[in-house]
This record gives sequence, structure tokens and C-alpha cells, in this order.
Amino acid sequence: MHIEFRHLRTIKAIHEAGGLARAAEQMNITQSALSHQVKGLEDQAGVELFVRRSKPLKLSPAGQRLLKLAQQVLPQVEALQDEFSGLRAGSTGRMHIAIECHACFEWLFPVLEQFRRHWPDVDVDIRPGLAFDALPALLREEVDLVVSSDPEELPGVEFVELFDYNPVFVASQSHPLAEKPFVEAADFRGETLITYPVERSRLDVFSQLLIPAKVEP
Repeated sequence: MHIEFRHLRTIKAIHEAGGLARAAEQMNITQSALSHQVKGLEDQAGVELFVRRSKPLKLSPAGQRLLKLAQQVLPQVEALQDEFSGLRAGSTGRMHIAIECHACFEWLFPVLEQFRRHWPDVDVDIRPGLAFDALPALLREEVDLVVSSDPEELPGVEFVELFDYNPVFVASQSHPLAEKPFVEAADFRGETLITYPVERSRLDVFSQLLIPAKVEP
């Protein structure tokens, strides 16, 4: 038995209208075309779907079962069509963001609040980029957007500069380095350096400062 969405819509329309004539008018087709469609569906099922001599037209037990299916399936189909329409229009869906900068949360959350006011039906999923390789994930289209302090030349990826990034060195007021206007790589030799627990190659203080100077804190 081959059931199409139009069959489910037909059963539902006839049940709600109480007859073929009114259902055909609501569906904008001729009564004969609707009768032919019902006959073809009954031939497939091998059973009658309506009690023919009842007024208003009533569903048979088999017809009631098909109506129940229509009432379950059609709302889901309509919801899916609405979702697809929203995806095409860009008003629904899910946006995956990877962040390689913990400090970025301070400005990102207020921005996302504004975003949600304009696109309330878009789910935003934030993943900490330091826990995985965010840029390769972007190339694989596993995430939609990466907030990074390390731009790279990648095919098909556009980098948009948001603001200048300046790393800051923090020390106790009593520490000798606190009196310096700025610190150099050699200043870290023999000192205890507290950083995020990720690979050194992903931290600017190592990749841009200490490793080139061959300084081990």
C-alpha cells in the first residue's frame, strides 16, 4: 500500500467537512477528482474507508485508523516545512561558535543577547575552542564561526578583525617585575608562569615570546 501526504490530507478534509462536496471545495478540486482519489486509496487498502450511506459522511473503522495517522503525521510535516522555510530565510536553525579566547566571553554574551532578540528561533551552541582544533573543525563545517586570536590563511575562510588584542602580564606588587614598564622573554627565566592548561603552541606567551627566545619559565 502506497500512502501519500495528499491521501492523508484528503481523509482529514473529508472528515472535517462532513462530505465530499464541501471537502472538494475546501481543497480546490472537483468532487469527481476527490471521489476518484478516495476510490484509488480504498482499492490499495482493500477496505472501505467511509460508511457510504451515512449523513454526514462517516469514516469506517479503517478510515478512523487512517485519520489517526493523518492527525499524527500532517502536523509534523507542516512543522518541518515551517522549519525549512525558516532555514532558507535564515531565521531558524543552529549556529555553532568555537571560542579560543576565554576573555572573549565578557563581550560575546552581551552580543548574543542582542542576536537572540533579532533571531529568537536560532539556537546558539558555544564550544570552547581550546578543547579541540577549532579552525580545522571550521574547514570541516563542524562549526560555523571561530573567535580566535591566531588568524591563519585558510582556503574558503574569511577572517574579520574585531579589535586589537594585547596580552597582559600580572604579578604581585611586591614582585621585582611589577616595577618594570614592560617585560621581556628573559624576565620569565626561573619564574613561575600560570597559564591555561593547553598546548604551549596555542599560547601566545610561548609561541610569540618564550619559545623564539629559548626561555623556559
